[in-house]
Amino acid sequence: MLETSRLCRVRWWIAAGLIAAGCAAPGTEVATTAPQAATTVSKAEEDAARAAAQEKLAAEARALVAQAETDVQRARSKRALWLGAWEDLLAARQAVACNDYAQAIARARQASELAELGLEQLAFPAVK
Repeated sequence: MLETSRLCRVRWWIAAGLIAAGCAAPGTEVATTAPQAATTVSKAEEDAARAAAQEKLAAEARALVAQAETDVQRARSKRALWLGAWEDLLAARQAVACNDYAQAIARARQASELAELGLEQLAFPAVK
């Protein structure tokens, strides 16, 4: 299961890279017909908007990491914690510390999902 999830993540990154490469095709230029005064936004407004978006992303990342910590702790207390969930939680914590909030969100969601799967596994009988 762990190798499958890692393989899916690698395939997802490859697909995202191909899509991004296709969007940035050389030789395509977009003609702008809007007046220059209408498209000019002050540097301060742009920086404020970017900072607000970054803070919103940071708050979401911290909330998802806290939720992942709760899920992992619950799975650990029932002895159903998977190694992948623990590794993803550590990676999410590291990403928050490095201000890589998109990576933190992705890894925290993966940790929560794996912790939930570990708990669901308890409903099945043990193998002889």
